[in-house]
Amino acid sequence: MTFDAKPERPSFAAVAERRFRLAGKSIIEKGHPYFRPVDELEKKYSLNPSGYVSLAHYDYLGLSHHPKVIGAMHDAVDSLGSGAGASRLVGGERSTHRALERSLADFFGVGDTLALISGYLTNLSLITHLLGPRDLVLIDELAHNSILMGAKGGSFDCQSFAHNDLDDLDRKLTEGRNQYRNVLVVVEGLYSMDGDIPDLPKLLEIKDRHSFWLLVDEAHSYGVLGDNGRGLTEYYDVDPSRIELSVGTLSKSFVSSGGFVAASEDVIAWLRFTLPGFVYSVGLAPSTVAGAHAALEILKAEPDRVSRLKQKSGLFLEAACKAGLNPGDAIGEAVVPLMFDSPEQTMLVSHVLLENGVYAPPIVQVGVPKDQPRIRFFFSAEHRDEDILRAIDIVADAVNGNIPAQMAASLSMG
Repeated sequence: MTFDAKPERPSFAAVAERRFRLAGKSIIEKGHPYFRPVDELEKKYSLNPSGYVSLAHYDYLGLSHHPKVIGAMHDAVDSLGSGAGASRLVGGERSTHRALERSLADFFGVGDTLALISGYLTNLSLITHLLGPRDLVLIDELAHNSILMGAKGGSFDCQSFAHNDLDDLDRKLTEGRNQYRNVLVVVEGLYSMDGDIPDLPKLLEIKDRHSFWLLVDEAHSYGVLGDNGRGLTEYYDVDPSRIELSVGTLSKSFVSSGGFVAASEDVIAWLRFTLPGFVYSVGLAPSTVAGAHAALEILKAEPDRVSRLKQKSGLFLEAACKAGLNPGDAIGEAVVPLMFDSPEQTMLVSHVLLENGVYAPPIVQVGVPKDQPRIRFFFSAEHRDEDILRAIDIVADAVNGNIPAQMAASLSMG
């Protein structure tokens, strides 16, 4: 009697290594700027004649080192301890949790908000929670991965429409809206990879005709868009109540961590008892809540931080265009990408920037189409104009091949 030999199957490690190659291992093996300890970078490159500046962090309002924010976080640890200790539903919450949520709701002009431990988790949990088997979610094709994963993670249908092409969205709804009970459309207030925004008035007009729910991810637009930083609705002077759900983050303008949902009081009351990402996750740490709340209070008291951010971002966009660089469709609000011809050129420009004391890592494989490599530049109300213009000069020189011989040699060796 003979037996067939068991087929050889690749090990988990072999499968992981293959997927790593497909994700761009060959690029980063040559030397890469990812996972760098930025505190060490700051110490090293601060010795440069022009100093060190990070254009890679979304401290849009310049509050991450503000003494009121730091002081509030210290006080919270001293008085309330280091962590929430449990899910807020089963373990109780601190009074500061609801105080922050009510302040956020008041500032953004919505009924209530609900804060979660992670901004990514907020989209992932919320979208799958809202829809069922007879429903449809329609997302912008360039929406954040948390939206994409949430849209693909349920029992409902999922479709995408061309980026910021609301005519395409309208066509899809005209052709298929009647096949579904509920439809959720998801867009971003400010697209973090492209620096552009949707046409909200037109989107709401389509919404009124086709009767869908709208979710706007305002992670990068809260604290940025509008005269006071209230986001996309303030930018377009639209009543926030016309949008069923908004998602925000505490890690950007509010220099802390976590995410939150903004909606009517009834919707938030329902989510407090049912949203899996909230019910089954630990509450925000007291220091996290205190830091975000302090940042919100500073924004309310100093709206000029928003206008200063606009000036810095606009300065970069204008200088980039004058230098013949390609910012895509960015409008010059907090996030401005520069597009390059190849991943290799993108990596080179990023390296040259860092060697000159400007930290701005490249985006070459993950998060953007492979044929659209770029460097995203994030701006802060506290950035100096001279640093912004210096970054443009460095990029323009690198693109035009004006790299010191010693640096070019080190790059080729890497």
